[in-house]
Amino acid sequence: MELGQPNNTIYVNNLNERVKLNELKKYLFAIFSKFGNILDIVALKNLRMRGQAFIIFEDVENAKKALTSMQSFPFYEKPLRIQFAKSDSDVVAKRKGTFQERPKRRSDSDQPSISKKEKRRQQLALKQEQQRLLKQQMGHYATMPPMPGMLPTGLPPGMPMFPPPPIMRPVLHPPIFGGEMPNNILFLSNLPNETPESMLTMLFKAYNGFREVRLIPGRDGIAFVEFDTENQASLAKDTLQGFKIGPEKPMQITFAKK
Repeated sequence: MELGQPNNTIYVNNLNERVKLNELKKYLFAIFSKFGNILDIVALKNLRMRGQAFIIFEDVENAKKALTSMQSFPFYEKPLRIQFAKSDSDVVAKRKGTFQERPKRRSDSDQPSISKKEKRRQQLALKQEQQRLLKQQMGHYATMPPMPGMLPTGLPPGMPMFPPPPIMRPVLHPPIFGGEMPNNILFLSNLPNETPESMLTMLFKAYNGFREVRLIPGRDGIAFVEFDTENQASLAKDTLQGFKIGPEKPMQITFAKK
């Protein structure tokens, strides 16, 4: 793959398109800010730009390190593909004094205008369609008042009312391992089964003081990460809390029990 001419901006593609835009930018910042100061992350949700992002570093050397270190990094179960952007971003061009205004796209004001009557007709048709879909989703009886002799629940008198089934909530960090007393070892839980040690190492090793990742044989979904100091562990914990290694697996991080 052609990596292009080194510059401040790296182009990242093969991103998981199911990830929401705000979440995508948050976690791209979390894993790339370790390489240097980020000026901006540009990611759009339109069809043409889906699954892509531009990450703009303040320094070219930081962009080089990020490209080299994060190439093929498994992000939301897809390997990142990274190369240098073909041109400077606007924010970098303005710093260099080379910025030029881009031709403006055709705006709504350039479009043929429609009459107020036609606009009202379109709005009414849209509202009617929304109401039809709402009734279809709720069902015919959802909008009907209870019939005489019916209980407020909609059940006839004498019909037994069964309590709803209990909500089963998974235990995300087993008490045997997780605690809240700050120390230099983190306990990770809610990891996808068979999460490789190499991936966790890549995620945590850029934080100062990182020592090692330890998996527990025979126990999927949990791991320990050790740092030199409590403060270094706290920084990694706060930054990566909730990071999704898999689309449905937000990582839970607590301090390990000692």
